[in-house]
Amino acid sequence: MRFRYFHRTIVLGCLQLISAFTQAVFAQSSAVGQVMLSHFQMLSAEVAGYDGASLSQPSFVARDYWFPAVVPGTVLTTLVKNHVYPDPHVGLNNMLIPDANDSFNLQYGLSKYSYLPHVSNPWKKPYWYRTVFEVPKSRSEQRVQLIFKGINYRAAVWLNGRQIADSATMVGMFAEYAFDVTDQIRFGEKNALAVEIFPLDDPGMPSHPQLQALGDFYLNGGPTGDIGKNVTMLCSVGWDWIPEVHDRNMGIWQPVYLRFTGPAVIQHPQIITELPDLPDTSTATIALHLTLCNLQSHPVEGKLIATFSGEGFESKPIEIIKSVRLSPRANLAVSLDSRQFRELIWKHPHLWWPNGYGKPNLYRIRLRLITGDGRISDDTTFLFGVRSVSSRVTMVDNWPRRDFYVNGRRIAITGGAWVPDMMLQEDSLRFDRSLRLCRDAHLNLIRIWGGGVAPPDVFFEIADRYGLLVWQDFWITGDTQGEFKGSPDWPVQGDVFIRNVISTILRLRNHPSLLVWTGGNEGHARKELYDAMRQAVATLDGTRPFIPSSSGFARLPAGWAASWPDNQPAGVYSGGPYTWQKPEHYFALADQGKDWVFKDETGIPSQPPYATLHKIIPDLVPDTALPFPLNNTWGYHDACTGNGHYETYLQEMINRYGAPTSMEDYSNKMQLMNAEAYRAIFESVGHLLNDRGGVMLWKLNAAFPSVIWQIFDWYLEPNAGYYFIQSACAPLHLQFNPDDSTITLVNRTYHAHTLQARIQWFDSTGNMIKTETTSIQVAPSSVTPLDKRFMYRPAKNSITFLHLSLMNAEGKLLDENTYWMSPTGQFNGFHALQPSSLHIHLLHKQIKQNRLWISFRIHNTGSSLAFFIHNQLTDAQTGAEFLPAYWSANYFSLAPGESRIITVQYDLQALSPTSALKWIVKGWNTDSIEMIFH
Repeated sequence: MRFRYFHRTIVLGCLQLISAFTQAVFAQSSAVGQVMLSHFQMLSAEVAGYDGASLSQPSFVARDYWFPAVVPGTVLTTLVKNHVYPDPHVGLNNMLIPDANDSFNLQYGLSKYSYLPHVSNPWKKPYWYRTVFEVPKSRSEQRVQLIFKGINYRAAVWLNGRQIADSATMVGMFAEYAFDVTDQIRFGEKNALAVEIFPLDDPGMPSHPQLQALGDFYLNGGPTGDIGKNVTMLCSVGWDWIPEVHDRNMGIWQPVYLRFTGPAVIQHPQIITELPDLPDTSTATIALHLTLCNLQSHPVEGKLIATFSGEGFESKPIEIIKSVRLSPRANLAVSLDSRQFRELIWKHPHLWWPNGYGKPNLYRIRLRLITGDGRISDDTTFLFGVRSVSSRVTMVDNWPRRDFYVNGRRIAITGGAWVPDMMLQEDSLRFDRSLRLCRDAHLNLIRIWGGGVAPPDVFFEIADRYGLLVWQDFWITGDTQGEFKGSPDWPVQGDVFIRNVISTILRLRNHPSLLVWTGGNEGHARKELYDAMRQAVATLDGTRPFIPSSSGFARLPAGWAASWPDNQPAGVYSGGPYTWQKPEHYFALADQGKDWVFKDETGIPSQPPYATLHKIIPDLVPDTALPFPLNNTWGYHDACTGNGHYETYLQEMINRYGAPTSMEDYSNKMQLMNAEAYRAIFESVGHLLNDRGGVMLWKLNAAFPSVIWQIFDWYLEPNAGYYFIQSACAPLHLQFNPDDSTITLVNRTYHAHTLQARIQWFDSTGNMIKTETTSIQVAPSSVTPLDKRFMYRPAKNSITFLHLSLMNAEGKLLDENTYWMSPTGQFNGFHALQPSSLHIHLLHKQIKQNRLWISFRIHNTGSSLAFFIHNQLTDAQTGAEFLPAYWSANYFSLAPGESRIITVQYDLQALSPTSALKWIVKGWNTDSIEMIFH
């Protein structure tokens, strides 16, 4: 079914929670707009010695023992920045920082590291943040709002000696707050803001740190899950892929703004786009709902102007005008829709499509509130997409499967879970780089995992631009709310949780990328909170579904309402496997169905490449008492084998490819493991394209430098599995299915195609056995098996290579894919590959869109298959690899005589103006070739 908006006025209190779409920075001193406050200083309340009234006096002098603060950021981020504590990302440094839990400090002797004299736990008392700023006198006729986009965990605020908010008002990590501070601002003079940040109500008890590579089972969320008493980033107490964050990320973790307006403001705008005649998408209707808030004690008359611009409206934007009258200190709900304004019926709109299905077209809306005297009282703008979202449940052998539709078309979901940076240091540039990697891998969905955060606005703005759907869990996990451990009575303050839910919905609901809300990760909240979440999605959003949990195994109690609006089960399933599996096993799981009708969590440990390994494990020398290559630093960076994941991964690598002879050999063989498994995960579901809802990884990114569960590491270096996913999820993909030994062409697009397929078989030495080329017609959204005549039966116990190439009708290469096969599952015979040789040629180099674009031609001049060719671009002087890199392909193979054009893009910020670039190309059975250029 399609979702329609159920309009219901909900009064939240003028300016208590604010819209996310007030990002314009004013250009004139009297213009409407906002500025971000900066130059904060920070000090522990343990040593501050003053109260908020004193600290917020402009005349107060902050001595040199106040730390320059990182805002947005956390307390620990500031202390690391000021060299009080070492960088916890590196080695075992995190164990040189005391914890917020006294029992944990006592157990591991961490109190001695407290930087505060005679204080064993530096996180028990609040921290003060303070800044001084000036507001021009020319703004004295404007209203001023003080906006906090996110604090953790409680805050009290003072401005110029007066308290603005207390810690009962500002609580929870995911709510936004705005306060009218016009009467407290001193125009033309200095102003002082003091913010008292309180730690979590309960810091939770972490599990034992992963200090040994052969450690015990790690308890996610701590032994009792008591971090769940708070509405916060639950994984800050530690998970098996992130250590405990010792201050639990207390701080002002999102920006603080001053916003200047006239007497009335625009709040909570919601734009709703519908395609009423689906499957016909030639007509869209637009509706806008918002609240106008009069901040003063006099009535306000004026007009609301909504201006729409974008592709198709460049020369003449659409403008809608509505007269309004606001009573003193009152809110007014306003709606603009196609019944009132025919201009809001759009013919042939440029739709927003997910990655791989079309362009993520965006339009801009500008909202202005003009008072009777012609002045602009408020002015805000944001981007939106014209698209509809729907969802449907189908029963498959008694297993509910949920399918998602965008613009009436079913989307085959390919994606994975996203976790927050350990110390919440991600900014717009890092978000852009990380999400660009996801887009280029042909993924179409990012799942915001429920033990993390609701990301800031910029994350969703980038997802909108890249066409990446977003699946947003609320902050409930089975490890903290009672499914596995913890308690359904947590979080303790249900009202705080609900306020944070409401604020998040209001902030994110206009983003076309946002696909679905879920009640949590592998569990559900108690009924009062569950019902509140479901109802808030229905009433405050009403345009996208809510499903109870990310796991269909987390059964709702009898009598509870299920998903909204269809009241059906979630129809999605976590549960792994999380250990490395042979490719054929994934096909068996997908063919069997059951929880693989829509698998939203599966993955492998996924070792990073050798190039960045030394950054993660500074002491790369293995301990001879442990399995190669382990030492205990590996354990702390998540190779802890108590959970069995890494131990299985390591042993399977040895069984499959032989014992490693060096650290580099070990890393290279692990890339073969990554490539095989990640490709099989997506190909196994891809060959059932229209019979499975999708498949998602645990997980895509890294919270800190880690050696497991990621397709690119914390330094944004993709592993080989990333590039095999890039091929497996390509719009048009030729693949081998080990379940029935067929070659299949998967067409994920909505269009028919005429294509050419080339199938080549090679023996264990890399010499060609057989080659065939055929033309093939494929229908939209289809899976087309090739004729059986293209198969080859290898000799018993021999290794063979299958090299698949897919071209369009004109012969242009679209996709290439190489498999290595052995009846025994062992590939120790890889040493039998005959040496091949490569020739490289620089084709083009240019700067475009703040990136360096380079294209190369790589040619296999040898007589055997050039296998697993790896490209790197490094600094010719230092040898450091430039990251992130956006390669069109990597870890690929070339048949004898075959050429391939490879492109790579680098952000200019990663390059020194004087850098000479060294391009390094090396295959499994080729010598390394280097080219230096400027």
